[in-house]
Amino acid sequence: MRPADFDLQGHRGARGLMPENTLPGFARALEIGVGTLELDCGITADDVVVVHHDLALNPDITRRNGRWLDRRGPAIRSLRYAELAAYDVGAIRPGSAYAARFPHQYAMDGVRIPRLAEVFELVVASKAGHVRFNIETKIDPTRPDLTVGPEAFARALIAEIRAAGMSARTTVQSFDWRTLAVVQREAPDIATSYLSSQALEFDTVRPHRDRPSPWTNGLHFYDFHSVPKMVKAAGGRIWSPRFEDIDLAAVAEAHDLGLAVIPWTVNTPEVMAQLIDWAVDGII
Repeated sequence: MRPADFDLQGHRGARGLMPENTLPGFARALEIGVGTLELDCGITADDVVVVHHDLALNPDITRRNGRWLDRRGPAIRSLRYAELAAYDVGAIRPGSAYAARFPHQYAMDGVRIPRLAEVFELVVASKAGHVRFNIETKIDPTRPDLTVGPEAFARALIAEIRAAGMSARTTVQSFDWRTLAVVQREAPDIATSYLSSQALEFDTVRPHRDRPSPWTNGLHFYDFHSVPKMVKAAGGRIWSPRFEDIDLAAVAEAHDLGLAVIPWTVNTPEVMAQLIDWAVDGII
């Protein structure tokens, strides 16, 4: 049994049931009763903070004029918001590997990439005053051409959160710890969460033995030999690791350092039960 204060997060809204990172998806997550809406954000060419996972449009979930995109792109940063609104993200391309992962997702027409402000407005209108937001800055230090820089990104997000009066209800998370350093310095009233991945195909922690990872804001794993210790050194209070990268000892170490542990992305009841047994503080 999970504790009463367990942070149950709706990943990209309710991706298994509704189009990801969309207003219908967030509405469904609220109906289910999640405690936190987990979402991703990017910044358009005219500096609108929008809710979208990828740095560029994903052809597996994007249509224009009823036709699926034939390739990835364009980049979110290259489009003005009015241009971005011409794309429909209400369904998954039939027959794709992505569709096979989410066979129960409901397909819709005419669903647009929302502004972050619209997500805040939805939650306010739903009178879900207890619901929090966990917002990821979608920025890749190895592809600086695709987004604004970390300081501009963090400041734009901070401004949007403050404009909505949501500072106390928001956590900013990122694999790119540079953005979290900006939030901690300029908006200490907004919580931060340190994402990490040690997968072979996506290692943000120790891709190089001789130098720090570009993702960890100058911290070198081999100076610490522990991701929780790196998060603590960065001033973090929440560690959000890939669930496959942790075990009971890692959770205990993080807790001993005063860190909350909220793994991602957990989609099976068996893994959820195991993580709860390990006393994680929430699940994405």
